[in-house]
Amino acid sequence: MRNWFQRFRKSTGLSPFVWIVFYILPFYFILYDSSTLEVVIGILMIIGYFISYVLSFTSKGWLVYIGASVQIAIATAMSLLFGYIYFFLFLAFFIGNVRRLAAFITFYTILLVSTFATSYYGFFAHDVFITQLPFVFLSILAVILLPVSTYNKNKKEKLQVELASANKRISELVKLEERQRISRDLHDTLGQKLSLIGLKSDLAAKLITKNPAQARTEIKDIQKTSRIALKEVRELVMEMRGARLKDEIFRVDQLLKAAQIDFHIDGEVATKNISLIAENVISMCIKEAINNVVKHSNATQCSILINQLESHLQVKVIDNGRGMKDSSTKQSGSGLQGMKERLEFVNGSVDIISDNGTTIVIEVPNNYIQQGEGANI
Repeated sequence: MRNWFQRFRKSTGLSPFVWIVFYILPFYFILYDSSTLEVVIGILMIIGYFISYVLSFTSKGWLVYIGASVQIAIATAMSLLFGYIYFFLFLAFFIGNVRRLAAFITFYTILLVSTFATSYYGFFAHDVFITQLPFVFLSILAVILLPVSTYNKNKKEKLQVELASANKRISELVKLEERQRISRDLHDTLGQKLSLIGLKSDLAAKLITKNPAQARTEIKDIQKTSRIALKEVRELVMEMRGARLKDEIFRVDQLLKAAQIDFHIDGEVATKNISLIAENVISMCIKEAINNVVKHSNATQCSILINQLESHLQVKVIDNGRGMKDSSTKQSGSGLQGMKERLEFVNGSVDIISDNGTTIVIEVPNNYIQQGEGANI
């Protein structure tokens, strides 16, 4: 019973005890100019209505609809026999809490038809109906408005709960995506610099006894590279600065020279028809591709081909290393996965060809417009 009280208060905004008056009033209508049989029938209908009303609020599924049907039947009978239409107010509140739209429309239509028909009959058949005329009109008005008002209120509350849940989920996804993006940026940025530092450190260690002057030069380059790496990490975290293609090509040249890999570039480095964000994505993908060349390929030559076509920009990173022997290798690794995710954001694509080395083909459409903003980024 306590659970029913809570559901009733939540659904109607009123204490169930307020509605006790509507169970007292029927006795006045029943006892007013009624036979003993009619009094007994009326009392049984009141008890039956109360039971079905409580069970309707505490039940689920088809029992709710059966309870509502019983309530409509008893309310109609009470109105026809005794001129008591106020049970329809209970139904108005109850039907407003029906969640399914089809069931709500069905019960609401039946409620209106029953209320109007029995009210029309009551004007001619019951004198007490005339004496209660102002309350009758107010009750009819409440029967018309309350179900719709209650249904809309419950629907609005449900939508607000769903909206709050969706916003919370979106916030969590945004945070997760931001963490993944930052981790990829740190991986790509630090990976290149640390690879360069490692290569130069190995070279300096070999030259320390043979050529101390050259060793000192390499150590200075290590110091310079470490400062650049620290600066880039700070910029990445605090400003998330976009990488330009020409700057990335300069760093690639440094890294490959330190790794003793011959480097060649073909094509215009200055981009013309792609957005800044697309250029940034291409630069980060080139950085990851060169990191893979230095770390895993055992290549002696590497070249970058830049081809600015009418519809898209194509960049190829080609090495003469050992290549990727199977498709699982092509799909694995956080670096390659990060490249695919970045390029998907700008409607780009990446293809990996392994034949006497590895060729990574990166393509990004020209004049990319971000969906939802309607303007160039």
